[in-house]
Amino acid sequence: MTADFQLHHNAFGQLVFTGADGTVQANVTPARAFPITANREGISLLDHDGHELAWIARLDDLPDETRRLVDEEFAGREFMPEIQRIRAVSGYDTPCTWRVATDRGDTTFVLNVEEDIRRLTATTLLIVDNRGIQFLIRNTQGLDATSRKIIDRFL
Repeated sequence: MTADFQLHHNAFGQLVFTGADGTVQANVTPARAFPITANREGISLLDHDGHELAWIARLDDLPDETRRLVDEEFAGREFMPEIQRIRAVSGYDTPCTWRVATDRGDTTFVLNVEEDIRRLTATTLLIVDNRGIQFLIRNTQGLDATSRKIIDRFL
């Protein structure tokens, strides 16, 4: 599929949008409509004032180079490690320290209060640590039994 726009980076590293009508906008920002549940669908390209320049129904339908540029923009500003396993917690009273394995490596964080575990869907959780870093558990049912047991104690 071809897009009715083009993207490239300028000398300042900003994403530049060129529309089918020749309109050029620098400092373009992609934004996900559903960043957790459908992060490859519903992408809006916004100008520096937040006005939509283009809508991308499915990111994977874009030409390779355009998709790569949008993915790079997201990678540069989004940081949400996905928890794959909960190795240990210091206790079941908060605050407590969690040792977890994520898609970005092992880490330790402090959970201040139980309310910092938010249910997004029936099986998707968002955990915010004491520094404000958000950790995602995409599918609680896909975790090992020990991790599920720990999560169940907090929910």
